Amino acid sequence: MKRHKNSTRGFAVCIDNSAYPVSLELHKIYRVLPDDDAAMDGDLRVIDESGEDYLYPAEYFVLIDLPHDKELALKNSFSRSLQA
Repeated sequence: MKRHKNSTRGFAVCIDNSAYPVSLELHKIYRVLPDDDAAMDGDLRVIDESGEDYLYPAEYFVLIDLPHDKELALKNSFSRSLQA
């Protein structure tokens, strides 16, 4: 997997998958990886349905803030699903 500039990660909900219906599911939570260069271009790096990280327009997502324990639980869940 690619290395990114900072270690902060988060989550976002897909609100538009019209250009990528196979890669993104509407209303699904996706893990966001930090990518400052992509953000400057108006993109977000997310782990999509392929299990790989790709760039998508940031306006296709709503970033969500979660309590620390819930964010940790989601991160652990994503990690387990990628190992399977």
